[in-house]
Amino acid sequence: MEKYNKIILLVGLIGSGKTSVGKRLAKKLSLPFIDGDQEIEKASGLSVIDVFKCFGVEEYRAGEARIMKRLLSGQPCVLASGGGAFVAEQTRKLAKENALTVWLKADIDILYNRTTGRKRRPFLQCSDSKIKNKLQTYINEESPYYNEADIIVETKNENIDCTVDRVLNAIKEYYIAKEKA
Repeated sequence: MEKYNKIILLVGLIGSGKTSVGKRLAKKLSLPFIDGDQEIEKASGLSVIDVFKCFGVEEYRAGEARIMKRLLSGQPCVLASGGGAFVAEQTRKLAKENALTVWLKADIDILYNRTTGRKRRPFLQCSDSKIKNKLQTYINEESPYYNEADIIVETKNENIDCTVDRVLNAIKEYYIAKEKA
């Protein structure tokens, strides 16, 4: 596998597969994997849920932006952003300068199936019956930002290794197209 000398930033909605795909992608590319949510937990000494509960959404997002600034100024890696991190203008700007961005785009049914019943997601702290509506709101509000990513890969209800292979192929095609331009 060729060596990539850039951060590969995976962006997308809650449940799109950023962490699962990111871990395996990093392994295939022989790069370290960093999870943005875990970095928030390390920096704060709290779980993401507790950061959200104790400080509220505004401070959570401000802390997330500081973490992303540090991570996007770091060494090449595969970086899984938090669900809404790419919405922040500063994060998108730094990503454009320092990373190759990949939007793992998933439809509402896939997102719903992957998130229902999971209690570690602060932005989906509601009854399972309301999750689909909340996800649709996120799709409507955040998709224009994710659409700015360098690469878009539709995630499907498939084996994760198939998704990882499709992301790898999309990255290779991106670099081939850049060389030809």
